[in-house]
Amino acid sequence: MEQFLWSIGAFIVALGLVVTFHEFGHFWVARRCGVKVVTFSIGFGKPLFKWHGKDGTQYQVAAIPLGGYVRMLDHEVDPVTEQEMAGSFRAKPVKQRFAIVLAGPVANFIFAIAALWLMLMIGMPAVKPIIGAVAPESIAAQAGIQPGSEIVAIDQRRVQDWQDVNLALVRRMGSEATVFTVMEPSGVRRDVPVSLQDWQFDPDRESTIGSLGLDVYRPQIRSTIAQIDPDSPAGRSDLRVGDKIIGFDGTQSANWEQIRSFIADHAGERVTFQVERNGNVRTLDVLVGEIDGRGYLGIVPEVEAYPEEYRFTLQYGPIEALQGGVARTWNLMGLTVNMVGKLVTGNVSVKNLSGPVGIAQGAGAHASYGLVYFLSFLALISVSLGILNLLPIPMLDGGHLVFYVIEWIRGKPVSERVQEVSFRAGLLLLMVLLSVTLFNDLGRLFS
Repeated sequence: MEQFLWSIGAFIVALGLVVTFHEFGHFWVARRCGVKVVTFSIGFGKPLFKWHGKDGTQYQVAAIPLGGYVRMLDHEVDPVTEQEMAGSFRAKPVKQRFAIVLAGPVANFIFAIAALWLMLMIGMPAVKPIIGAVAPESIAAQAGIQPGSEIVAIDQRRVQDWQDVNLALVRRMGSEATVFTVMEPSGVRRDVPVSLQDWQFDPDRESTIGSLGLDVYRPQIRSTIAQIDPDSPAGRSDLRVGDKIIGFDGTQSANWEQIRSFIADHAGERVTFQVERNGNVRTLDVLVGEIDGRGYLGIVPEVEAYPEEYRFTLQYGPIEALQGGVARTWNLMGLTVNMVGKLVTGNVSVKNLSGPVGIAQGAGAHASYGLVYFLSFLALISVSLGILNLLPIPMLDGGHLVFYVIEWIRGKPVSERVQEVSFRAGLLLLMVLLSVTLFNDLGRLFS
């Protein structure tokens, strides 16, 4: 319940911020063009609280935090005097109306740059993309990628950490091939062509990296017990902190993964462990507990320290951070457009789409990691919202822009009848997309 409330809170903050900046873009340019703004609303539905500014605009926060809007004076809808006609949106030249509508998505891109600039100013802890293992017969193994290698570029685009690698691989979804540039443990740098023709990636079950057969480097886990939960099967047994497990039920093994699997498979059973304590070998009987049908003991193993040379902090001064923010926002824009194109062509399945539930889960997870991770998530959501609104779908900013371009070329507006039919079709398409994303989200939630 606590995690649910945390996710909902983070979702409201994230969506509230990106929507506020989007609507402020419309608002700011509209005011500069002399358009009267009647209402500036964050959220839909009944206002929770509202106030009137000196500029005559009603500002409000509404009950449904799934968007927002800026309502501008429209002489074809609102009763206006001759003096007020100059402040009507539809009375403005097409170029000004185009600028006002375009300003919303542009504001989202500016917000993303600002969020990433702040993130890079604060500094984000990161680790180099060092490969821990390569699964036999996997795509990576067939390409000849070696364990212990560092990925330094994908398709000639530099990558600094695993997040960069993941984004680069998402960009290649639906493609036939890619090229990894790796620094091998011997110090040799080489380009490795990787065929993606047989790449099957299910985002609900695995990561992009794991689907290629790559494993992120992790420090070795020892079989020595580092912690014991007092209120657990291990806490009620003769096991002690510092014991090194060297076997179980007559099998000699100090491999932690084998030990963990053995424990998980013997829920509710009494098993025998061989442990090394102070140089002596002891045999201990332990009753394995059970959680959700799987066995557990309540022990934590020792883990080797992560090599300091693999760690670094992505942190820059104000100018470099701004340059980095612009570059990363541009990359996110390209990635989003690329994914939209592949969804349209069918190279990427609609099962990969996420809706409000998925966004809420992502917001909660990133917020729990810390401010810099939440800023990164805000940038991604803001860019996605900006690109989504630029799609040439009636009801979205992009649909209005298409009508304005046509008006610009023809010298007269698109007929009201055509616009009305287009808006209904656009609304239907958006409802279908929302239904698909909610279906996907609920499927992931209950799978």
